[in-house]
Amino acid sequence: MALWVQSLGPPPLGKHLAWSTVVVDRDGRILRPYATPDGRWRLPATVDAVDPRFFDLLLAYEDRRFRDHAGVDPAALLRAAWQFGTTGRVVSGGSTLTMQVARLLEPRSERSVAAKLRQMVRAVQIERSLTKNQVLALYLGLAPYGGNLEGIRAASLAWFGKEPRRLTLGEAALLVALPQAPEARRPDRAPDVARRARNRVLDRMAAAGVVEPGEIDRAKAEPVPTARRPMPMIAPHAADRMVSYNPEKNIHRMTLEAPLQVVLEALAKDRAAALGPDLSVAVLAVEHATGEVLARVGSADWTDARRAGQVDMTLAVRSPGSTLKPFVFALGFEDGFIHPETLLDDRPTRYGAYAPENFDLTFQGTVTARRALQLSLNVPAVQVLEKVGPSRFTARLAQAGGKLVLPPGEAPGLAMGLGGTGITLADLVGLYAGLARLGTTVALTERLDDTPAANPPLRLVEPVAAWYVGNVLLGAPPPENAAGGRIAFKTGTSYGYRDAWAVGFDGRHTIGVWVGRPDGAPVPGLIGRATAAPILFDAFARLGRAPVPLPPAPRGALFASTGKLPAPLQRFRPGALPSQGAEPPLRIVFPPNGARLELAGEAGEPAALAVKIAGGSGPVTVMVDGLPRAVLRDRRSTTVRPEGPGFVRLTVTDARGATDSVLVRLQ
Repeated sequence: MALWVQSLGPPPLGKHLAWSTVVVDRDGRILRPYATPDGRWRLPATVDAVDPRFFDLLLAYEDRRFRDHAGVDPAALLRAAWQFGTTGRVVSGGSTLTMQVARLLEPRSERSVAAKLRQMVRAVQIERSLTKNQVLALYLGLAPYGGNLEGIRAASLAWFGKEPRRLTLGEAALLVALPQAPEARRPDRAPDVARRARNRVLDRMAAAGVVEPGEIDRAKAEPVPTARRPMPMIAPHAADRMVSYNPEKNIHRMTLEAPLQVVLEALAKDRAAALGPDLSVAVLAVEHATGEVLARVGSADWTDARRAGQVDMTLAVRSPGSTLKPFVFALGFEDGFIHPETLLDDRPTRYGAYAPENFDLTFQGTVTARRALQLSLNVPAVQVLEKVGPSRFTARLAQAGGKLVLPPGEAPGLAMGLGGTGITLADLVGLYAGLARLGTTVALTERLDDTPAANPPLRLVEPVAAWYVGNVLLGAPPPENAAGGRIAFKTGTSYGYRDAWAVGFDGRHTIGVWVGRPDGAPVPGLIGRATAAPILFDAFARLGRAPVPLPPAPRGALFASTGKLPAPLQRFRPGALPSQGAEPPLRIVFPPNGARLELAGEAGEPAALAVKIAGGSGPVTVMVDGLPRAVLRDRRSTTVRPEGPGFVRLTVTDARGATDSVLVRLQ
């Protein structure tokens, strides 16, 4: 006997089995499972993930002394043998749960004394290798439930459409009864047989006095499912991509919130259905403090071939329309040549062969930068972009993680500020999250195990400039029937009505919406403000919490009406550069851009920083972080006293509107 036991070798503990790959959300809720290579749904489960009432029923019905025996229950074996001998039929089995696990780990078709002895030996070996909860976990993952369903998690999802964490008494009783004869008791094929088996489990509980009779009656009145439900398919695009990162991994944990993902998928599907059979909707929601993606809706319906549902439109390169304008103005604010209350001219203007026009083909005349951005006026945006420089604008966004895609061989130009470039919704949302973070971006992440150290912040714009933009967008006119002043947002419409956009943020979340045809065909009347903005506001409403206020103004923000601004900031004069033969262009000679300076001031006083300039037409205003500190009429040098160590932006502006700016670090 000892030699026979030794010949069996070590017990199998499930390591040889192929388990289903499972993608779960940040709280462990299942998003999407994948069948094993042989087509089985075998989902891992733990004791903590199953309703405790199930174990009360299971142990009372199958193995009352499970917690006490060492794998084999001699009393149960003797009872089963006596019942068989006195009645001539099997009244109750003598197998323990551990013996059933042994049979599931080494399935054999024969029913013999030798096979039963083998199960007993294996059960003892398993008990010596695993804890009781680990044995239960194997049973929870391997018990057959009919067809290709194995384990309680797959069965609960297929028969009840929910995780086994919160089962009713009737549901738990059915899941206890099915593994005894999984094919004969399948609810979709033999619901009456399944009901009688369930009720026998409940009768056993009633006889034991564990459950009140009234509760037993209510459990018996519960309907038995008559069809299998489809397995969950939440966030299918994100789940597929997550599995592709590491195909060998069985459990993938994402940063998504399953309840939010479900409601936003429903929102996208409903709105797309109302818009037309060929249009799709994509939505991306992130928590901008961490860059964690909370919901990613890649299309209106993953199963809809007409809408190209399996294409993830959050990663598709499309024309962004006017959604890049906030970053144009942000760089203008950072460089110090405009302020939200600076006046700009919205008049017919030509740049060589390029003559920008507003969306409604009208002009507003003289407006503030605030009003120009809120109304999405094109001419002022192009004027500011010309001053900032298209190449510098492109490089700055790329530096912050927002890659702009231009046609092959084409250089950055002024039209890119109005949508003459390409970008993905994911990159665009990341850039807007940078505005919400007061000037720094972090890479968007969907893997829960990514660490903050692996996701360092990248510079977009200075805090004051980012705050100015957020403050301006907070006042943008909301869509019809929506409350304003709660979300900072911007809309956009691409050339030819191919793409409608809306991106916005509050103090915690950034959400982006894209609407259009995946094939890029034009859709007359597809406008960001009318189509995408209402979806954006609905998405914020479905977060389930009130919008979080934006952060307070950082140090250095200038609050003043147009007339109270320093003279160079009161009106922006585009193209006001010295003509040939006039004064050399204005520039800061010292300190150079990017310099690191060691400063020491008098006791109790801030350190003094020397500033030297050349060129320009006096008087010249010197500003520190957007605030005027000195006016130079004849001199070309001065000293200023920054408020403390850190990054400092020095800007000079002359009487003709020319500017120069450098960023230095004081330490």
